[in-house]
Amino acid sequence: MDKKTQKKPTESPEKGRILSKPRIFFGLTFILLSAVLAFSFVSYLMNWKADQSQAGTMLDKSIKSSNIFGKVGDWLGNIFIFESIGIASFIIAFLLLVVGTLILKKKIFKPWKTIGHSLFFICWLPIFMGALTKGQGVLGGVYGYQIMDYLNSIIGAVGLWTVLAASILLYFILEFNLRPSSIKAKLDKINENTIGKVKSMMPDSNDDFEADEELREEAEEAEEETASRVTVSDTTNHTVNSLINTKKEPEPVSAPKGFPEVPVSNEIETITTPNHTSFDAEPKEVSQPVSLNLSTKPVVPVSSPEEAFDIRPSTPSPSVTTAPAQDNIKFNVEVAPVIDILDDSDKKSQELVEKHGLYDHKLDLANFQMPPVELLKDYGNEEISINKEELEENKNKIVGLLKNFNVGIAEIKATIGPTVTLYEIVPEAGIRVAAIKKLQDDIALNLSALGIRIIAPMPGKGTIGIEVPRKNPTMVSMRSVIASQKFQNTDMDLPVVFGKTISNEIFMADLSKMPHLLMAGATGQGKSVGINAILTSLLYKKHPSELKFVMVDPKKVELSLYSKIERHYLAKLPDAEEAIITDTNKVINTLNSLCIEMDTRYDLLKNAFCKNLKEYNKKFTERKLNPENGHRYLPYIVLVVDEFADLIMTAGKEVELPIARLAQLARAVGIHLIVATQRPSVNVITGMIKANFPARAAFRVISSVDSRTILDSPGADQLIGKGDMLYFNGNEILRLQCAFVDTPEVERLAEFIGEQKGYASALLLPEYVSEDSTSSVGTFDPNEKDALFEEAARIIVSTQQGSTSMLQRQLKLGYNRAGRIMDQLEASGIVGGFNGAKAREVLISDLHSLEQFLEDLRN
Repeated sequence: MDKKTQKKPTESPEKGRILSKPRIFFGLTFILLSAVLAFSFVSYLMNWKADQSQAGTMLDKSIKSSNIFGKVGDWLGNIFIFESIGIASFIIAFLLLVVGTLILKKKIFKPWKTIGHSLFFICWLPIFMGALTKGQGVLGGVYGYQIMDYLNSIIGAVGLWTVLAASILLYFILEFNLRPSSIKAKLDKINENTIGKVKSMMPDSNDDFEADEELREEAEEAEEETASRVTVSDTTNHTVNSLINTKKEPEPVSAPKGFPEVPVSNEIETITTPNHTSFDAEPKEVSQPVSLNLSTKPVVPVSSPEEAFDIRPSTPSPSVTTAPAQDNIKFNVEVAPVIDILDDSDKKSQELVEKHGLYDHKLDLANFQMPPVELLKDYGNEEISINKEELEENKNKIVGLLKNFNVGIAEIKATIGPTVTLYEIVPEAGIRVAAIKKLQDDIALNLSALGIRIIAPMPGKGTIGIEVPRKNPTMVSMRSVIASQKFQNTDMDLPVVFGKTISNEIFMADLSKMPHLLMAGATGQGKSVGINAILTSLLYKKHPSELKFVMVDPKKVELSLYSKIERHYLAKLPDAEEAIITDTNKVINTLNSLCIEMDTRYDLLKNAFCKNLKEYNKKFTERKLNPENGHRYLPYIVLVVDEFADLIMTAGKEVELPIARLAQLARAVGIHLIVATQRPSVNVITGMIKANFPARAAFRVISSVDSRTILDSPGADQLIGKGDMLYFNGNEILRLQCAFVDTPEVERLAEFIGEQKGYASALLLPEYVSEDSTSSVGTFDPNEKDALFEEAARIIVSTQQGSTSMLQRQLKLGYNRAGRIMDQLEASGIVGGFNGAKAREVLISDLHSLEQFLEDLRN
């Protein structure tokens, strides 16, 4: 026993010394490696783009690294952060530190708990950072981006964030023991401690209570002395006191001994809370402080500044009478109670809403499905490719040309669009803008490009813009703009998506705010495609109960694709066979019918005390308007005229006047116009029409005169065609690339809508009877016909020209008599109605048929 006890103290210190050296070595090695990794990661994150590009050039001495540990640090940051788990790599450095401390037998951290937490964050932190940054940057690493992208493709963005939130919530529940039973136990423990403290602070004798009673009595006597100056019965809230005495200067208050004096500001800061939350110590005494209504009786200010009001809520009999010191003038402060006074109609509408709910205008077509985006063709990748050589070449040519003309440039930058690149230049001091504008043709010659447009100066910028067409333009498809979040999430009433701007941003406008659109462009430059783009965007956003189209197509082929949606989206005259109007006479009747509809809608708005269609439909939806009085839900009506020049040529003033009247007045009642023409000349687009069409879209035109006619400025003649357009909204001109929608796409869209259940017929417009038909047709009396009636009929039928001037020449008559004979010929059915500048249509083809017709009239 003695030998054993003697050997132990001699052998154990030697073994401890032998084992301590490798432990210290490995422990310090792990701690040092942890520090190297941490500082390498920090340095890599500060310059990760440069470090990432230098990660594979460790043996190249010419390349210097910006990392604190050189190229080794670049390599470590690239391996752990970029190619692995992102910023979760710092946890690996932390784990090495924990291992080092454990080897050194320094239990700073609990090993198994630390490892568990670390593994949790290594798994989920990269995914969370990848979802937060959407894969941009290196915070999530390749692992975080791949897992995030895989989960996003399977469960979607909402599901991904749900999984992340659930994992974080589960972590906190397990870490902090947030089970209901444990939470309740902690709350009970807190309540017990609070109650114990309160009991310990309570007095032990009745003497303290008696002293408290004496203090209360003294306070009540002081309050009675203050209240004797002004007697207030049945008053309201303390907030009225602040409203009445806002100009009263506060008396200086001296601080008690032992307390520092706090300066008091005379300025009053008003804090408004949107949810009417009261910050009073007694919330039960506050009753809607914002809704207090003061009487309109005159209030005389109190002459004595010492007078104060103590106003508290009570039953409504507010009356305050005071006698000022100098003038014996009495005044009353009356606070009216807050009473919601509703008339019978409002109460009835609320009862109807509670019973039946809000009026649903979509109920007739409740199962109508909006067209999916898949109906439109996918043209693949539409990302803009940047050709640096082209940009550099054009920049050098522009700078060199301007330098040759002694025009110095201080700065130049480029903005790349789908079809056009905008070069913005800042001229040097002393250079005139007009000198650069004169060089437009020289720049176009030097760049060998079609459609150079100079904007001098750029609106809202201190630069001069030069728009240069790209050599390889990018197409903008209708599907790409319809599927965009900007269009899908818009809250516009009538959203119209045109295409993309020069900066490759989707451009949208609200047709109800335009409120009318005038379009012009030469043949084949994209005008009809632009109309289809407008109609397609409206069909993708509006329900058939909210929107109706009146389509006028003199070409007879452009808008015929939309005939399949007649029972859903179109409107027509009661006696019209087809909803898409191609006959000039029917166009005149339709325009006048729209004027009648406009007047009817204005009467409805007047009776409903509304200013516009949106307010009226809101009132009708809330059941505040009685349908028995003629009120109804009013859809938007969009008039589309594909070729306005043809209507002006055939009908003239008969078309121009109703168009101008609709453009002047119809915007408030939800009737909007889209008028397109190939020939924007002055006799087609008159001053009366231009004045009421502030929004204009110009595709490529032939001459600068046409450009000035449509836009009041040149530039449309410099466009490159194929959907390249200028949009003028009344303030500035924007260059856009119109979205392309092909005919098969429109056909698929129309078929998808037409195959669904629709209304019984198209929306019927009010019936219009022309003045000519009421005055002449149907009033013919054979016994009162003119003596030259039959001879005039033979001349008209033989020449097949129903012209009044020809009758004047052939029969040597005056204008009045020739006009009466022409009216009798129309009433009898020999010629058609008045057709503007064109001759009347002859309804009888030959003289033999005419003789039989005249014989029947004699009998």
